[in-house]
Amino acid sequence: MEDPVLKLSAEDQEKIRSWVPAPLVPPTPRDHPALNPVIVDGKLGKYVRVNSRDLLNVASHNYLGMVGDPRVETASVTALRKYGVGACGPRTFFGTVDVHLELERSISAFLGTEETAIYSLGFSTVSSAIPAYAKPGDVLFVDESVHFAIQKGVQVSKSKTVWFKHNDMHDLEQKILEVMHKREDAKPSAAAARHFIIVEGLYLNEGDICPLPEVVALAKQHKIRIILDENVSIGVLGAHGRGATEHFGVKVTDIDLICGSLEHSLGSCGGFTSGSYHVVDHQRLNGLGYVFSASLPPMLASAATMALELIDNDVTLTSRLKTVSEKLHAALSNVDRLDLVGVPESPIKHLRLKTSSGDRQKDQDKLQRIVDFARDEGVLLTTASYLPEQEVHAPPPSIRVIAAVYLLDEEIQLVKRALDTAVARVF
Repeated sequence: MEDPVLKLSAEDQEKIRSWVPAPLVPPTPRDHPALNPVIVDGKLGKYVRVNSRDLLNVASHNYLGMVGDPRVETASVTALRKYGVGACGPRTFFGTVDVHLELERSISAFLGTEETAIYSLGFSTVSSAIPAYAKPGDVLFVDESVHFAIQKGVQVSKSKTVWFKHNDMHDLEQKILEVMHKREDAKPSAAAARHFIIVEGLYLNEGDICPLPEVVALAKQHKIRIILDENVSIGVLGAHGRGATEHFGVKVTDIDLICGSLEHSLGSCGGFTSGSYHVVDHQRLNGLGYVFSASLPPMLASAATMALELIDNDVTLTSRLKTVSEKLHAALSNVDRLDLVGVPESPIKHLRLKTSSGDRQKDQDKLQRIVDFARDEGVLLTTASYLPEQEVHAPPPSIRVIAAVYLLDEEIQLVKRALDTAVARVF
């Protein structure tokens, strides 16, 4: 049989011979931070050891100091000796251990909800919970500043997504009215669509607080369900650390589903969802991260349970964190060349360039140099990480500074001096 390639012209054959496939990944510079990670030797506590130096840690979300707390460590080690390292199976396939159920009961009792389900990874919690309920044809009203895990959950749900301006309740109401008006003129099937509002109690990317009472009022008025992400507000907001609902005095029953993390205030790993029995139990068969992931290692469940008990028993923890957060906010409010973003009571602070170069990568590189120079001054900082090509609304590049309950006044001043020195060296 005649080879069909021989029928090609000499020019076409030359094109085939010279063709070079596009690379699977874009070229990455050798100095990219992902290829040069900062390696920590030891616990991520108040001080961390990096390159044989002890640095003050204001980069980790260890708000309440549960990482390294001897009581939390003892609970974890005790569980390790009894249960081993992991369950080696999903919750529904012999992966459920009694300490998982104990943690779920503790979270429900702490928040005042009926039922809780725990996940083995914080990121997969809200990104699994959203598509467990929201389906194609449903409508999601989502704050444009929500963190990346929420964005992924929204994307996977394939629901119609309406983004509203960050914390702008007027814009949210206008978007709701527009959708409701179109629904009245649509087919009967569209009228049956479910509607959800998705917000964060304390925004990871902005360091500010959701106006939850206004969200609840709009939801009640228009019969819309609420999914509230409390990833960073559990243990932070409210007199007892119960999150945004306690902070504003909102009934927890006004929220259809609360999603939270075990990886911040509780110093463990994983996440949880909490709400009514029928809402949470639905996830045990429909939450992909719950059904298909190996269950949370029992020692980490025990660690989270102990951390939650400590928070519940010490009502001064959240008030002390609030005091430290406000002092750190005051110290960082006048760093030269940088704008402070966030509210004083938030432990998450973002420092952004007052004057952008107009090039995102150049701004990111400049902030990274500030972080590197601050490390020379004995302070461990980090730039916030985003995926601009995939983010719905990528925040400007920033240095993220984290307040923790154990920071002393002189250590807050050390952070300020380190930043001042680093900024002076960069500029």
